[in-house]
Amino acid sequence: MSKRVCIVGAGAIGSLYAAHLARVAEVYVFVRRTEHARALNENPLRISGTHNFSVRVKASHDPANLPSFDYGIVATKATQTEEAISKVGHLFDDGAVLSAQNGLGSEEIIARYTRGFVIRGTTFMSGTRHSDTHIQYELDTATWMGPFEPAHTPFSVVREFADLIVESGLKAEALEDARPAQWSKLIFNASVNSVAALTGLPHSPHFSDEEKFENLGHLLHALIDEGKQVAEALGVKLHEDPWEMNKIGAQTNHPPSMLYDVDHKILTEVDFLGGAIAREARQHGIPAPLHTALYRLIKGKEASWSYQWKPLHAA
Repeated sequence: MSKRVCIVGAGAIGSLYAAHLARVAEVYVFVRRTEHARALNENPLRISGTHNFSVRVKASHDPANLPSFDYGIVATKATQTEEAISKVGHLFDDGAVLSAQNGLGSEEIIARYTRGFVIRGTTFMSGTRHSDTHIQYELDTATWMGPFEPAHTPFSVVREFADLIVESGLKAEALEDARPAQWSKLIFNASVNSVAALTGLPHSPHFSDEEKFENLGHLLHALIDEGKQVAEALGVKLHEDPWEMNKIGAQTNHPPSMLYDVDHKILTEVDFLGGAIAREARQHGIPAPLHTALYRLIKGKEASWSYQWKPLHAA
């Protein structure tokens, strides 16, 4: 029998999951905007770039219009997790939900709103959202996924969902322990996003350039090394080398999400990225001065958007 899947959040990544899975399952998309749901219900969802096809999905902004599901993927920004999953979490009580979001902490939020199984997820897929119904697929990489231990998720459930994702035409790898993959991306993401947010640079060659003393690559390397030290102290052996990830990504000039957020004065995901590393380090007595400093600077930048003050004038 065909599985029923709900994608919670239909930005670039959520739409990529929705379109591909719709080729092998019955797919619904839960979105925030009425016009977004209308566009998806009236028009095919088009994927271009790495893959090229169009497919129909069902969409709603109203949880009352959604059935129960075998699987779900939460693909919202980490800052939007609670708002979204609090409305639809009960629809997965007899199924499983994958977090395909940045950083640490989303799985804990999801687990509060569903009695279903929760799956850790990390993905490097990337795409450009041209409209509500057109996504350009760019980086074709695997979703790493594994049990979220507090939810007692069986590995067999993770493997079955990974198999469905692979059948859809995407890449996925089921891991008995997904923390090494999650921390690999966390360290990479926290370092790159924080520096981009504070400098205004996209993920450019500056991020890996260490030729001169003043070059930005030195800071990125130090941030990544500090993150590795925190992971090692926590007993997490990384799945991939975040510095190598950074060197590859630095050739793309891709704008990290926090750069967009800062440019548009939107609350960033820093609490789930560099803030998560800083808090884990503090909780376990591990020094992490660089991630802590950048975390506090970005929180200060967020505060500046609403702080009312008058400049002093010289007499």
